[in-house]
Amino acid sequence: MHRTAPRTTAARLSAATLAGARRAALAAGLCASAGAAAAYGWWEKEQFVLREETVRVLPAGSRPVRVLHLSDIHFVPGQEKKARWLSGLADLEPDLVVNTGDNLSHPDAVGPLLAAVAPLLRFPGVFVPGSNDYYAPVLKNPAGYLAGPSNRKPVPRRVELDWRRLFTGFGAGGWIDLTNRSQSLNLGDVRFDFSGVDDPHLRRERYADWPRGASGYETKPNVRVAVIHAPYQRVLDHFTDAGADLILAGHTHGGQICLPGFGALVSNCDLPTWRAKGLTPWENDGRVVPLNVSGGIGTSRFAPVRIACRPEAVLLTLTARP
Repeated sequence: MHRTAPRTTAARLSAATLAGARRAALAAGLCASAGAAAAYGWWEKEQFVLREETVRVLPAGSRPVRVLHLSDIHFVPGQEKKARWLSGLADLEPDLVVNTGDNLSHPDAVGPLLAAVAPLLRFPGVFVPGSNDYYAPVLKNPAGYLAGPSNRKPVPRRVELDWRRLFTGFGAGGWIDLTNRSQSLNLGDVRFDFSGVDDPHLRRERYADWPRGASGYETKPNVRVAVIHAPYQRVLDHFTDAGADLILAGHTHGGQICLPGFGALVSNCDLPTWRAKGLTPWENDGRVVPLNVSGGIGTSRFAPVRIACRPEAVLLTLTARP
């Protein structure tokens, strides 16, 4: 019978050394990959893009209306590239600007943010707030988002932001505050009836009836637009049942960190991840409404990376129904 000779002490030591070297190489490779991903995500967070969509929602015979949808700017003082890009969006000459919240990410951001969007305030606009307009973000474990929306977890005492100054600045520029209220706005030959809510992520939404239009315009052709920050399904279902023609939302950051070929890992609400960014049809009880969820422009200052999910504004061209 052939017997394998026992391994010498030197051989055992050599094998152990080799195994240790392999583990060290694997650890070094993982660290290098993580570092490269972080560096790429830091770069991508400032690769701003404009997504363009066409939506047939206007009354028959209406002229097109161009709507610039902004969301989740999460401004921090010193973000000069973001500020220049925001200001430059005024060159699009939109007919309407819709801001779906989370403009801030720092207690000192209100002034610089208002300066950045000042060129856009010369256009008609509407807005609703997000939780990061009221409170500064806090440091969290990013992996916690995989367990569900961040509002399910207790958070430390938060710093209140100067949201009153922010709202006043938008209002002074002529933008309409839709926080749990509705209002009409005439654009060309169409009356836009807006209804908005406070942030559903904080469970602050309260619903207002659709406006009936300004005096003398009650019979003008109209379109109903719902404006929200966080697209929770309960809110989407409400506005669908209430007769909205279009729903605009933000909050998800498009997933912020996505897998190429797969998409978003989380939506930070109960919206399916495949809807975390883009224009999709939302259906409830047989009624279908176009839903546009912005992938957002910024990030929390405690997680300043984006991967396979570039920051975006959205230009919606609203056209007449067939």
